[in-house]
Amino acid sequence: MTTRLGYLGPEGTFTSMALDAWPAADGAERVAFGSVDAALAALRAGDVDGAMVPIENSVEGGVSATLDALASGDPLLVTGEVMVPVTFVLAARGGVALADVRAVGTHSHAWAQVRGWMGEHLPRAVYVPTLSTAAAAETLGALHEGRAAAAGSAGSAGSPAFDAAVCAPAAATLHGLSVLAEGIGDMQAAVTRFVLVARPGDLPAPTGADKTTVVLFQRDDHAGGLLELLEQFAARGINMTRLESRPTKASMGSYCFSIDVEGHVHDERLGEALMGLKRICAEVRFLGSYPRADRRPATVGPRASDADFAAARSWLHGIRDAGV
Repeated sequence: MTTRLGYLGPEGTFTSMALDAWPAADGAERVAFGSVDAALAALRAGDVDGAMVPIENSVEGGVSATLDALASGDPLLVTGEVMVPVTFVLAARGGVALADVRAVGTHSHAWAQVRGWMGEHLPRAVYVPTLSTAAAAETLGALHEGRAAAAGSAGSAGSPAFDAAVCAPAAATLHGLSVLAEGIGDMQAAVTRFVLVARPGDLPAPTGADKTTVVLFQRDDHAGGLLELLEQFAARGINMTRLESRPTKASMGSYCFSIDVEGHVHDERLGEALMGLKRICAEVRFLGSYPRADRRPATVGPRASDADFAAARSWLHGIRDAGV
């Protein structure tokens, strides 16, 4: 059977580029979805075998749609991650000059990364949100050919809601657009992190260079509540690589915490931390242990190795067995 992999489409998005870089995607059937929610809903329904979605950007931080979709609904597991350098161009239909641009279409995360450039070069341009950067390019490409666009925000053919799109260079080429400006990102070293998500099953084996993602729900709101959660990691020498709060949507002021840490669930130190969190949290949603994209080994401090934890457990068992 052919593996079916969903992704935030259409073709030409940075998510499609992340899927291109995923070795296991070779030979798989690719299915584009208009939103992260739609891609993960199809995964939960069994319509696809995996889904590539954005989860974090070096400029804007976490991708809210992905964090929220993973924190609720039927459980899913992250099985791997891909880092994609983000380079933006300003593209338009043939014959449109930079001076003609009055409105620009793109995804909200992309707009946040080009605001400085826009403020300097197109200070009066209006921002028009689209489902993705590639959807903005696809809209202009379709209008250029006299067709109604199926994606993005646009009016009827010949009457677009925006004059130019902020997108990846590949999307501009794919849809036959002219590039008005290159490298327009405010941060030239911007990177977006993508994760491949699957239904629960076998975990990737530990590599020594792994991440684990969890979502923690507090029992109640009280002073020092977050500190109690973080102490479970700190006491065992576990380094966090991401920490974000997200509203649970249950009531005002109710938040959960989405966290990435170094290590694998099969590591002794992380296993003990998860047991501690399970004891004090209302819910611990385990979202997977998987190899890091940069293959950087986990930082293991003094007295925090598997051998150290095994020795301590052996000592305790010895005391119990001896009845001392």
